[in-house]
Amino acid sequence: MYLVLMTNWTYGEVRSDNAYKGGGGVNDGDFCTLLETFKIDATWANADEKWFQLYCCLQRCNSALRVMNTLDENTLPVLKSRKAEMKVIRAHFFFELVRLFKQVPYFDENVDIDDYKYIPNNQFTREELLGKIAQEFLDAANYLPYTQSQIGRITKNIAYAYAAKAKLYQAYQQDENNQVIAVDKQLLAEVAALCDKVGAQGKAYDLLNDFQKLDQLEYENGVESVFAVQYSMDDETEGAGNINWSNLLNAPKGPYGGDGFFLPSQNLINAYKTDAYGLPLFDTFNNSDYGTYEGNELTNVEATVDPRLDFVTGRPGITWKTYTVEPCKANWIRNSGEYGFNCTKRFYISPESEDMFQGWPWGASHLNWQIIRYADVLLWKAEALIEIGEAAGLEEARKIINRIRLRAKNSPYVKDFKHPEQNAANYLIGEYPAEGWNQDFARKALRWERRMEFAMEGDRFFDLVRWGIDEENMNSDIVVEQNKRVYYRGARFIGGRDEYLPIPNAQYNFSEGTYVQNPGYG
Repeated sequence: MYLVLMTNWTYGEVRSDNAYKGGGGVNDGDFCTLLETFKIDATWANADEKWFQLYCCLQRCNSALRVMNTLDENTLPVLKSRKAEMKVIRAHFFFELVRLFKQVPYFDENVDIDDYKYIPNNQFTREELLGKIAQEFLDAANYLPYTQSQIGRITKNIAYAYAAKAKLYQAYQQDENNQVIAVDKQLLAEVAALCDKVGAQGKAYDLLNDFQKLDQLEYENGVESVFAVQYSMDDETEGAGNINWSNLLNAPKGPYGGDGFFLPSQNLINAYKTDAYGLPLFDTFNNSDYGTYEGNELTNVEATVDPRLDFVTGRPGITWKTYTVEPCKANWIRNSGEYGFNCTKRFYISPESEDMFQGWPWGASHLNWQIIRYADVLLWKAEALIEIGEAAGLEEARKIINRIRLRAKNSPYVKDFKHPEQNAANYLIGEYPAEGWNQDFARKALRWERRMEFAMEGDRFFDLVRWGIDEENMNSDIVVEQNKRVYYRGARFIGGRDEYLPIPNAQYNFSEGTYVQNPGYG
């Protein structure tokens, strides 16, 4: 069985140091085990399915544009805006293709379908493709309004935000072997300027005052949501409705009765440990395991931790959202022998909610999937300022990162299930001081903050590749993990290959030999 997922929990998280595949064992969805342990090749069927899915998606945009190109504004007064919306959505799918495959054929609605196979996938470099994608977002912005009458429609702010993301990726210049060889400061300046445009007019963006509201329906289109996939239930469609099928397998057992895929790694759990000032343990976090489960209880829980640990992950004995029947339990994991005892707490509403679908698909609701939230925009600006390296920019970046940390600090903490007046752990998160805040330290802090804030949201692996630290990071993780997870033994990340998926054999054959394979793959 192959799953073609839109949320990148496999491609962006299981492929990183944040997550395990989970489920019933290594052979349950073994295609994902191969991805997790870097043992795929050009015959890996999921790569072909993902490539095909994304091109089908952008082709639907092209089909809509072909029809709209036959109309005029007398027929459709909002014609320019609707065309711009389609171009933003198309650019989103092209962006996903580039960060998955690097070398992809690029075309618009004016190319005949029969000619697709003659378009080479190496006509443009990765940086040129990202530049074209960013320009598509900016061109579309010229014809988009700041607000729309229907929730979820593309706006000018969405186009600005996505252009900033594409330019941020483009700024990290890679050679033919996927290694970062330069960082373009002019592009980074453009990233910072675009981030400032997001929310300058139209919708006023901000951080939600409680991190846990990110998974509550009443806030899904709130001040932090920039660009989200809108889901629905009770919409007269068959079954549960138009829900997030990409997360179908991931709900834990217990009150959800789910299949229990997509579990947080011990590495991620350990990364939430903090020092006496509430700051990360950058170099020593993984020297010992936090929150191990022995004798039906959690042990090694004396250390202080970032409160996002229990916002993001479910640990045995710890309160689960607003559920009062029982805490998260070890038996919510289907195969704890292979994957440990922790599960993913994000992306589900509390199981007692009337808005949760009962039965299969497990854990389903109409909770949106956030593609871009305002915390993204803030940290993209901070990253750009840090890499530019000017003193004023470094100080602004420190304030931005502290703003993100203060939201976590001021969010209501998870309480002990048996003693609700007590916190569930020794939570301590602090602000970075100005002293010692140079470019090298700021870079480390920014990259750590992105991990803590966006864990399990699908971007971790792509961040590591963008920064050029994927090989070192993943192999150091594998060295430790193979002593805890037997199936990691023999795994190895090969730099110059594993940054990207292979061009699928089926697509190479479709192109009649036009396509060029990514380096390292046969």
